[in-house]
Amino acid sequence: MDVLSISGAAYLVAALLFILSLAGLSRHETASQGWAYGVAGMTLALAATILRVTDAGSLTSLVVLGPAVAAGAVVGLWCARRVQMTGMPELIALLHSFVGLAAVLIGWNGHLEGGSHADGIHHAEVFIGVFIGAVTFTGSVVAFLKLSARMKSAPLMLPGKNAVNIGALAGFVILTVLYVITPSLGLLTAVTALALALGWHLVASIGGGDMPVVVSMLNSYSGWAAAASGFLLGNDLLIVTGALVGSSGAYLSYIMCKAMNRSFVSVIAGGFGLETGPSGDREYGEHREISAEDTAELLLSASSVVITPGYGMAVAQAQYPVAEMTRLLREKGVDVRFAVHPVAGRLPGHMNVLLAEAKVPYDIVLEMDEINDELADTDVVLVIGANDTVNPSAAEDPDSPIAGMPVLRVWEAGNVVVFKRSMAAGYAGVQNPLFFRENSRMLFGDAKTRVDEIVGALSRVPV
Repeated sequence: MDVLSISGAAYLVAALLFILSLAGLSRHETASQGWAYGVAGMTLALAATILRVTDAGSLTSLVVLGPAVAAGAVVGLWCARRVQMTGMPELIALLHSFVGLAAVLIGWNGHLEGGSHADGIHHAEVFIGVFIGAVTFTGSVVAFLKLSARMKSAPLMLPGKNAVNIGALAGFVILTVLYVITPSLGLLTAVTALALALGWHLVASIGGGDMPVVVSMLNSYSGWAAAASGFLLGNDLLIVTGALVGSSGAYLSYIMCKAMNRSFVSVIAGGFGLETGPSGDREYGEHREISAEDTAELLLSASSVVITPGYGMAVAQAQYPVAEMTRLLREKGVDVRFAVHPVAGRLPGHMNVLLAEAKVPYDIVLEMDEINDELADTDVVLVIGANDTVNPSAAEDPDSPIAGMPVLRVWEAGNVVVFKRSMAAGYAGVQNPLFFRENSRMLFGDAKTRVDEIVGALSRVPV
């Protein structure tokens, strides 16, 4: 059996492993197994690629491949060891940009290598691959800048923004037809510049409250960019893997859009997250504060408690004391559950991963649709670091920038304790009237410190 046959078979097995990986990662109980399948698939794919290059006998290819693999391994290991869970959303956005940039470079290489002048399919692959890759690259860079607070989270409000997007897409179609007929470096340069600008504008036009959907959308874009690269390189594994990532990312974006009452078309067009009215200037009255000791007493007197986590919990690394608090309350006969909004945090599944990391039992971690109707019968809700996902304005204020977005109706509970560092607005820049409700109390300070104090108070009470 020749090397091409062996590597082809290895690519097929790797593709199957990636499919198994996606299936495993779809459930908490099998996530570790899914991760193992993914690592095995990527290892096998990399080994098959090295085998192909070695068999080709090109010294230049080997000299380039060796340092590239080594550099990638070093950077990847360094990032994995250094990044905190709070930094995962922006890291993922940055990784998506690498995929987009790679697609652009592969497309340009396909043009420079040339091909038959009559090979319209090859020319279309080059042009489309460059366009998707460039949009993914700059869009992911903007997402990284927003998520890492290097850029304001407020949406960019250019006059006629929708016309700009539609015009860019129309320009892409026209340029594609011209390039397929007569390929030229000028046309490829033009579409690259157009796509870079479009990618920047698409994501810059989206508000911070919708960034989890943007990350999912960019994940889909990066998959299609990889698939386009696969067609150019004649690599079946890249095509299959890219299609898997692209379709799964698109479906996840669709699910999240439904959960947020957003239009899927408006997501991919960068047309949502707009400021539709005043957000933070309205007067809601005075807030009321509570201490950690009083919060512990409130929890002990409750029969049912729901904990709503958000990005603030991730920033404070409070998931571990929250898990300990949950254990103590359950030992004392209190029914404790978690309510997780579909876009809690800055990344799809962000809170679920944190809670699983802290060994919180899976069966008490519920999604918004599973628990929302039961919040009115809950004695105490602890809102730990969440803001926009528990904002009554989404349901009650048609002029709010987040109007229509389904939220956890925590204000319907008997008592609400909100853990926050200050009274500042959330990531979407919208003030939260929940903080001023009669049944709400504010517990200010670092979430981890405050939960530790509650744990200490609970520990002093005998079972």
